Amino acid sequence: MDVEIKESSVSPEEFEEMQQFVNDYLSASVENEDDGGRMRWYPWHSSEYRFNHILNVVDLASTIARREGADVDVVRVAALFHDISKLEAEQDVHAEEGARVAREYLEARGEFPQSFVEQVCQVVSTHSYQGPLTDVSLETRCLIEADILDKVGANGTALMLLRMGYEARTHMEASEMVERVLERGRDATDRVESDAAESIAYQRLKRVKWFREWLEEEVPGMDHEEFGV
Repeated sequence: MDVEIKESSVSPEEFEEMQQFVNDYLSASVENEDDGGRMRWYPWHSSEYRFNHILNVVDLASTIARREGADVDVVRVAALFHDISKLEAEQDVHAEEGARVAREYLEARGEFPQSFVEQVCQVVSTHSYQGPLTDVSLETRCLIEADILDKVGANGTALMLLRMGYEARTHMEASEMVERVLERGRDATDRVESDAAESIAYQRLKRVKWFREWLEEEVPGMDHEEFGV
């Protein structure tokens, strides 16, 4: 009898099961904490936000990977698991913990080639690397760039405005908060390496700049001279 050898490609059904597992894992990591989870009092550290961030990063990382010629399956699976331990582990070890969870899942719930499992876990474990992106694999770079870019644009702007309430700020300071998103975006543009990521960053920065200008135009009394891009 011939033995079917499973390719490294991940079927839509398998990926959907992975997504459900990650969502359930994040929810459980919050529910199992007596204090409601690490930093649970911030909405952007809730399981709902974290899962939304993960899905955003999956989409961004997959787009970058396709344009840059990376292994899309490795990138999108790594993106799905990259922050799975974010709500239960400390920041400096969440990447390694995420790789551990990814390995346990992939080895227990499929017949994925060991080389595929190793690649995914390597990308997850190094996605918090802060050095030059030229030092990491193409797949890791795609994930890091996507992780950076999710904080720029509409998502980053909405979260920054939400933060105003926690800092007891008024709407008159909205332009200042949006400027922080622009600063982060400029830093992101300086750090990313791929043409695909640079293009996405540029498009998002244009929209954030436009939004800040809209605020300054329509909110009376807002400082128009403080910022410049």
